[in-house]
Amino acid sequence: MKLRNKDILDIESLSAEEIGLILDTAERMREISQRPVKKVPTLRGKTIILFFHEPSTRTKTSFDIAAKRMSADSISMAASSSSLVKGETLADTALTLEAMNPDIIVMRHSSAGAPHMMAQRVKASVINGGDGMHAHPTQALLDMLTIREKLGTIAGKRVAIIGDIAHSRVARSNINGLIKMGASVVVSGPPTMLPFGVEHLGCDVTGSADEAVEGADVVMMLRIQKERQENFLFSSVREYSRNYGMTRERLMRANEGAIVMHPGPMNRGVELTSEIADGPWSVILDQVTNGVAARMALFYLLAGGRDADSD
Repeated sequence: MKLRNKDILDIESLSAEEIGLILDTAERMREISQRPVKKVPTLRGKTIILFFHEPSTRTKTSFDIAAKRMSADSISMAASSSSLVKGETLADTALTLEAMNPDIIVMRHSSAGAPHMMAQRVKASVINGGDGMHAHPTQALLDMLTIREKLGTIAGKRVAIIGDIAHSRVARSNINGLIKMGASVVVSGPPTMLPFGVEHLGCDVTGSADEAVEGADVVMMLRIQKERQENFLFSSVREYSRNYGMTRERLMRANEGAIVMHPGPMNRGVELTSEIADGPWSVILDQVTNGVAARMALFYLLAGGRDADSD
């Protein structure tokens, strides 16, 4: 089995079988990062461009490490150092990159749909590293990988996603992916942070964080994205923390053995307490580790690695 499309632009375009293939491949890739020498020659000679129009620490570094561990040539390109600041259009930038014959372009952009436009103009595979408030497919894949690693399966699990749902590309991608893989999802947040019609994605919706956590196997906390809000959508940080922050008392409503996730960066004391972030329930650092493995898997599957010697 292989991926049907040359690009990874969103979770919606992936079938459950393709998601399973990516997760299975990522599990094998995780072993590489545990070796004394964390490198294989699988993608030697391949060129990967990391084009990040938006600031990023975790995602960009994770993609860069993933490329280097597979011996690909990784080239970073920021909007501030590109010809976009001189007035070049994104379409012309795409044509310029295409002329350099890269194998994969990883793209993060503040405008929803920008990676899709890039994918239409280049022969290289395009991976969406996050576009506006639309999608973040690799975050959803690493989250599903973490859930499967910690709980054994995704199917049949109940996942509560709590926080700024309206502005979260992570929430949208996770809802789509988790439901495809057989989980049930409930979302919760202040009414001003719950987008109209979100229930049409197949999830349950509640304004009560306590109700969302009740019986959950996974509690996924989201960052308050002040940079994407024209106005603050809650009266105060203290009130938000009291009503929607994750505390030990609130987490006790979840099923025994429940795990707590956060895509990062987190606001300690707001979205979750330090006791939760650093406690035995937290798999936040496991998500970071699995992010490298999931992105290695995508590079492997998109750049012809399945036909190469991975030893």
